[in-house]
Amino acid sequence: MSDTTLRTFSTDHETDLDVAAGEGEREDEQTRVCPECGGSLRFDDGETVCAECGLVVEETNIDHGPEWRAFDSTEKDQKSRVGAPTTNMMHDRGLSTNIGWQNKDAYGNSLSSSQREQMQRLRTWNERFRTRDSKERNLKQALGEIDRMASALGLPETVRETASVIYRRALGEDLLPGRSIEGVATASLYAAARQAGTPRSLDELEVVSRVDKMELTRTYRYIVRELKLEIEPADPEQYVPRFASDLGLSDEAERRARELLRNAKGEGLHSGKSPVGLAAAAVYAAALLTNEKVTQSQVSEVANISEVTIRNRYKELLDAEDAGVLA
Repeated sequence: MSDTTLRTFSTDHETDLDVAAGEGEREDEQTRVCPECGGSLRFDDGETVCAECGLVVEETNIDHGPEWRAFDSTEKDQKSRVGAPTTNMMHDRGLSTNIGWQNKDAYGNSLSSSQREQMQRLRTWNERFRTRDSKERNLKQALGEIDRMASALGLPETVRETASVIYRRALGEDLLPGRSIEGVATASLYAAARQAGTPRSLDELEVVSRVDKMELTRTYRYIVRELKLEIEPADPEQYVPRFASDLGLSDEAERRARELLRNAKGEGLHSGKSPVGLAAAAVYAAALLTNEKVTQSQVSEVANISEVTIRNRYKELLDAEDAGVLA
């Protein structure tokens, strides 16, 4: 075959490929719109339906979900054939094997004494293999602390996940030498709660943590600075819903407390003040304005601050409210 023939064949072949590609693109464009009216398509119960005219374009779509149905969480766990998703809240991200504590076989029958001893030895070695070095043992202890403190403070799972990521970053960048595992874990949880908009005060963290407030504050500032975390100053309004809920106040009182804090912010009263103290004082003032019986000691116990702080901030909030009305 001559060079001219080869060039002609190559050119014709490339032209055929371009034509085929163009036809494929046109087919893809046609499948993305309704062939009847040109409207957009959407998927509904296994069918491809036009959102404009309702034409059923395709009715045999593949269902990627399970072939079984479950009507509660227990039934779903029993029928599921896959494990839990990976998570940063476990030192091995949940990828390792865990031997259960029940001394029973697959049929529910109890194991003999020799089999129980063998299973106990297997559990011991399995636990040793899960933490092969000091870094994994460190991570396992810290993540356990984060989960314990988050449970005691009622923080959601997203906050625990974020705190685990922050601690992993601190461990990976070698920020732990000279600092305790509990201190860095508590600082990571405090930073994660601030980032998620569900902050907890340092006093609340100190109650559930194994470190004092001074070490927590110092470690938190160090972690934020070294990891370059972007954390906005705490807004007093973020504490209001929790305080109002713990005190059993109405929605009207909560709304009134938010208004007091917004007026105080407009007057510049929040600058240099503790957001927890302002929120507690606003909740107390709002309860009085809405004729709901709440004492300063009750608010002090819920917010974990002194009654003197509540009285001082309460008067300042009412003065700011009067100034806003006069203006």
